Amino acid sequence: MLARGEFKVGMMLYRNHSYANSLEKIQRAIELDPTNALYVSYTGLLVALAQRNYRLAEELCHRALRMNRHEPQFYLNLAEVYLRRRKQEDAVETLTVGLQYTKRNVRLTRALRKLGIRRPPVIPFLERKHFLNRKLGKARHRLLRVLGRE
Repeated sequence: MLARGEFKVGMMLYRNHSYANSLEKIQRAIELDPTNALYVSYTGLLVALAQRNYRLAEELCHRALRMNRHEPQFYLNLAEVYLRRRKQEDAVETLTVGLQYTKRNVRLTRALRKLGIRRPPVIPFLERKHFLNRKLGKARHRLLRVLGRE
């Protein structure tokens, strides 16, 4: 229970952009519960944000993913580390792989879209701007939204 309390305080500090203080709290949580993948992943993110030690941050985020491949937040944290390191291609790849393991999680899809990644045209041999691709693309978008996959 102590680890969880430290983590909650650390997350509150993280949301207030107090990264160094947040890192201290979450490191205490990880000392109390070193097998908690969530603590490991956020430690990685905060090492990148507070200390700019991107190599260690990547290692920690990868370790969390090895502990649990099905948690979308771990992919988001690793992608954020890559973006801080100006490795956008790696961030996109991380989010794309995450979609495979997390049943096409909406947050990962949004993060990819935010990076400017678009779906391929519905009819690939026509230009994206072709009226058929535009109409069918809008219909696909509405259908996916109704199905809850958007």
